[in-house]
Amino acid sequence: MTKPVIQVRDLSKSYQIRSTTKKRYHSLRDDLMDGIKGLLKGPWQSQQTETFWALKDINFDVNQGDIVGIIGRNGAGKSTLLKILSQIVPPTSGEITIRGRIGSLLEVGTGFHPELTGRENIFMNGAVLGMKRLEISRKFDEIVAFAEVEKFLDTPVKFYSSGMYVRLAFAVAAHLEPEILIVDEVLAVGDAAFQKKCLGKMEDVSREGRTVLFVSHNMAAIQNLCSRIVLLQHGKVRAFGNPSNTIQIYLSEGSSSEGWDELLGVIQRSGEGKLKFSRMDFMDSLGNQICSPLSGEKLIIRLHFSSFSEDTLYNNCRIGIGITNVSGINIVLSTEMICSTEVNIRSRDFLDFCIDKLPLSQGTYSLTLFAESNGLIQDWLVEKIHFSVDGGDFYGTGKPCPIGYQGKSVLIDFSVTKESYQYA
Repeated sequence: MTKPVIQVRDLSKSYQIRSTTKKRYHSLRDDLMDGIKGLLKGPWQSQQTETFWALKDINFDVNQGDIVGIIGRNGAGKSTLLKILSQIVPPTSGEITIRGRIGSLLEVGTGFHPELTGRENIFMNGAVLGMKRLEISRKFDEIVAFAEVEKFLDTPVKFYSSGMYVRLAFAVAAHLEPEILIVDEVLAVGDAAFQKKCLGKMEDVSREGRTVLFVSHNMAAIQNLCSRIVLLQHGKVRAFGNPSNTIQIYLSEGSSSEGWDELLGVIQRSGEGKLKFSRMDFMDSLGNQICSPLSGEKLIIRLHFSSFSEDTLYNNCRIGIGITNVSGINIVLSTEMICSTEVNIRSRDFLDFCIDKLPLSQGTYSLTLFAESNGLIQDWLVEKIHFSVDGGDFYGTGKPCPIGYQGKSVLIDFSVTKESYQYA
């Protein structure tokens, strides 16, 4: 039986974080002495350290020819894991077994000497991978053509733009035939055409029997490219396996839903307040609750209501949703999605706004909710609800929604199904 090319057993990585704390009690003499010391260290302060576990008890195997995606929220430990696998950072405990030569592309600037030209860096990287000069020469033209930097080949890479740098770095890592290719999120620096070319190259690498580890927030690329996925959560493996199932866990357990089920606790709101939003849910096309919708996918926004009197029926209600980006710019044309017909609502009712194809790119957004009855505003929450959109298969080809959609007003086609008005 063929052994895995990567075996990770009980892998952990910790860091010592220094924190500065103030002394609670001090005399006049302490004040004078610490004041002098404060010129160098800061007044009345002492240094303490605490242990932070970036990774804890990680276990998984990767077989030859697999394309394995690594996903997780910011701070989950993805980049730390790749640095350990690339033997850039040592683990605190546990062990990794790697059977094969590794080529890594972890972040802009890694692996290149800024004073050397593009040509010189290609040969230097090949030598680091253990290749002979003749082998590198055979791949040289392919690398240059892929990176599209022929005009700047004899220019020191310190003068390259970030896009040029990443194009050349990926071309070198992918073409110099490592048995294992490790790629972090740096591909996001490139344009859409380059990203598509890189994804195609990674598929080619896998078909040649080589192994790829790929970190990305673009769920479209992950789902279309990867055979298995590792989901990291707070430095631990939350799930490892089938892409669809693992992505569903990732979307349903994000941190962005915090407070959605406690909207009654939001203090800063306007309106008469007899009818209020009590809770909000995001759901996918199958009715599963999610925290982060995918760009280009169906999204159902379910709004729940509570009233001062549960038996009171509020007539002629207009319910609306507004979406803004992190800069406060309205995303939705005409500011709000509003029910096309007025409806009657009472406490514990809910209604669904259904968006067949979410036209928002990957990023963070805010929701504004408002409800009025008989022309009188009952509840108005302005940008109090935050959510994230993950990169989805917007075109059905593995390409994400174009970044140009973010921050611009777009028309969202939506519907509100009448069957959603139910009284529990």
